[in-house]
Amino acid sequence: MKSVTTVSSVGTALVMGLLLVTLFGCEKGPAERAGENVDEAIDKAGDQIEKSGDDIQDAVSDDKR
Repeated sequence: MKSVTTVSSVGTALVMGLLLVTLFGCEKGPAERAGENVDEAIDKAGDQIEKSGDDIQDAVSDDKR
């Protein structure tokens, strides 16, 4: 019967640990906010590069006419 109690205690500890990780995982720390800022900057840069490429294609198409 002692092994059942041990397994139950270990299971309870695992569940509590997962709940704590989930709880603290929801909070945004400075590293996560910095990462989001980097992601946003990269997205904006990609949009600008794509727009520039479109502008170049439009200019080349206009020159061919």
